[in-house]
Amino acid sequence: MTNFNQQVIEEFRANGGKVGGMFEGAPLVLLTTVGARSGRRRTNPAVYLRDGERILVFASNAGADAHPAWYHNVLARPRATVELGKETFTARAVPLEGEERDRMYARQAAIDPAFAAYQSRTSRVIPVVALHPEQERLRAVGAELVRIHAYLRGELAALRAGGAGSGEDLRTHCLAFCETLTFHHTGEDRVAFPHLERLFPELKEPLERLRAEHVVIARLAAELREAPDPATLDRIAAELEAHFAYEEEQLVPVLDSLEEAPWAAS
Repeated sequence: MTNFNQQVIEEFRANGGKVGGMFEGAPLVLLTTVGARSGRRRTNPAVYLRDGERILVFASNAGADAHPAWYHNVLARPRATVELGKETFTARAVPLEGEERDRMYARQAAIDPAFAAYQSRTSRVIPVVALHPEQERLRAVGAELVRIHAYLRGELAALRAGGAGSGEDLRTHCLAFCETLTFHHTGEDRVAFPHLERLFPELKEPLERLRAEHVVIARLAAELREAPDPATLDRIAAELEAHFAYEEEQLVPVLDSLEEAPWAAS
């Protein structure tokens, strides 16, 4: 991935789909595909055209004589992850053909003359790909991770605010919180993470980081069980907030792209 593309992706995600520079004001999506040869997930920004429920993207490659890599990827594996504004969903990618392709490309070129220029630079016919959003049963897996994190955040906030009382009552609530947190992280370490690592080798380093953070958080949870106190609560809150934010950033788009999640069915 070029540094330019990475900057656009980071700006897009940081600003709910809005970017500046050459793409300022342009309708932009992030398209994540699985490499036809490598099997690795790749993300590319792409200008889109909405056509009813579907979204059209154009394999212009700025008028180069070769198709962009993402186009070969969707031919080999037609399911892709689409980030549109603040929304993330899976989509089935279908290249348009014949008159429909010509009509849709002409519509885009009329809206943005750069696309007419791209086609004039190359002898290849620039593909138009329709992305059909899918209502995947497993799209709920990513949302479930966020929901679990929100619940744990809320429980910890109540403990820190003193909403769980004091003395033995506080100790009881700390024990309940630690047991829930341990159950969640143990399930990730034993089942979810190994499955994701097999499917997505590029997640090796992020998953190793998340496992290491689990160890640190487990130590803090053990301290909290032994002696519930505000200092330990503050430390575990700081560790958990950073951990949850990183995990959601790295894993929610992946979870939303899965066709099966064995741990979710068990």
